[in-house]
Amino acid sequence: MAGAIIENLSGRKLGVLIVFLMICQVVCFLVGALIAPAPSSVMSILGTKCIDKNYRKDKWYWTRGKGKCQSIIDLQDPVIEDLHINANNMIFTFQAPSPKSKYILDYSRWQQNLIAMMHVDIYYDEEAQFDPQAIMTLEARLGYRNLEDPEDKWTEYASSTEERRLDCTIDPLHKKAEYMYNCSSVPLFELGSLHHDFYLLNVRLPINTAEEPQESNINEDLGLLVDMWVAFIHQNGGFTKVWVSLKTIFFPTIVAIMIWFWRRISLLSRPPALLEYMLMMLGAALTLLNCPLEYLTLVFDCPWMTVVSDIRQGIFYASLLSFWLIFTGEHLLDDIERNRIRVYWRHLSAVFGGCLCLFIFDMCERGVQLRNPFYSIWVTEVGTNLALAFIILAGICAGLYFCFLSYMIWKVFINISSKRQSLSVMSSARRLHYEGIIYRFKVLMLATLLCAAMTVIGFILGQVSEGQWSWDENIKLEYTSAFFTGVYGMWNIYTFALICLYAPSHKRWPKDQNWAVSDNCDTQSSTGEEIEFSRLATEPSEMSSITAFAKKTAME
Repeated sequence: MAGAIIENLSGRKLGVLIVFLMICQVVCFLVGALIAPAPSSVMSILGTKCIDKNYRKDKWYWTRGKGKCQSIIDLQDPVIEDLHINANNMIFTFQAPSPKSKYILDYSRWQQNLIAMMHVDIYYDEEAQFDPQAIMTLEARLGYRNLEDPEDKWTEYASSTEERRLDCTIDPLHKKAEYMYNCSSVPLFELGSLHHDFYLLNVRLPINTAEEPQESNINEDLGLLVDMWVAFIHQNGGFTKVWVSLKTIFFPTIVAIMIWFWRRISLLSRPPALLEYMLMMLGAALTLLNCPLEYLTLVFDCPWMTVVSDIRQGIFYASLLSFWLIFTGEHLLDDIERNRIRVYWRHLSAVFGGCLCLFIFDMCERGVQLRNPFYSIWVTEVGTNLALAFIILAGICAGLYFCFLSYMIWKVFINISSKRQSLSVMSSARRLHYEGIIYRFKVLMLATLLCAAMTVIGFILGQVSEGQWSWDENIKLEYTSAFFTGVYGMWNIYTFALICLYAPSHKRWPKDQNWAVSDNCDTQSSTGEEIEFSRLATEPSEMSSITAFAKKTAME
């Protein structure tokens, strides 16, 4: 019997492999904890109120450098009354990034993406018409400039007229002139690629006037709006460098181990088993995830990179969740004939159905943002409820999946424990062999359960982390770099270990006086007792001994 490497590898070599993999796992956590900065940073910028009596939609307004706009500090400035300035003549201007300690900062392409959240300051005023749930119509225009461009050269990136719903509250005791409403932040735009050095955002809140007719009642319920803030959220360049470095290391490693694994499979006289196909599928999905496409963003403008990353992540999740179901099912050791993909069609349908729903939800927002960065599914009440429902449902499904996987692993342990009674009638050599295999198999199953738990936790935290900016709840979630790099390293180390341990072994157990192995793998002890653990007729001879051991008992 050849078996798999996990069965025939010596205890010393297996210990060395486990220690090496554990060291790699610890290194992945420490890289995120000690070297990588936080995954993202936030820069809040107060909008400068530029005024222009002859406002034009094709004109840019900026606050620093040559040709800067005429601006006011507050609405009490005398120039407003002197020039008869109204909301149509006022443009909230944001230049990002803003200077720090008198140094001009610029964005780096390592920072990958940019998300903007808008917040307005509205003072309580009894005379002002205000609706806490008012629809705010804004004309937004986003431009960019690079270091080699003149200070007054801004190129349009996107422009759109959008609506955002306010959600404001105030304590009844604070309904006084000097107090402000507590308004939630609303999403403004999202860029999938941070390709340029500087960005300029112009926002105007138009109203209906005789000089500039608009829709009736437009922006009439905004009250005494005095200021506008925009929080620019970007991925930290230092974190991206660490993340891409890990991908650069893991990508060729997984490719090499897959080539080695498939070469061993191809040398066998039988076709590959279902579990071996699933290992190759898992390795291929992980290779796709590991491919460091982020290097392209350093040269080209790739606004689709966020969508591609989500697709790659989804393919890996679907492959990993499917693999775990088949991996535990193939070792469930019941009387069902396994090693066929159609046996698991119910399980796989649920996994792929859930992943397809998440893909559709993601395309409904980020897919549209490829054409209009100002689009957001969170801006309407229906869209917000739908998005929240998807996130909550995804978290519930992830938890239920983990519970079901835990139940399947528990059944595997129960079945193996019940079949260990057969070991007492075996010869000592064979009993020790199977006890060692069972122990190694249980450790591997517990490692699978731990990997599944960390994956589910990471998935739920990732959904909450992405959504917290949009629903504006008081959630202080620290999704640290150590967790990012640790879980990512765990996926690669776990897959690497499975491919290594489940590769066909070239070793064979020797025949001696204590363990006579016949052609059909029935065992006869030195006393002449016959232990019936023959291979199933439908089972390849190179498959796992632990599967053969328990399935034989189940058939009897």
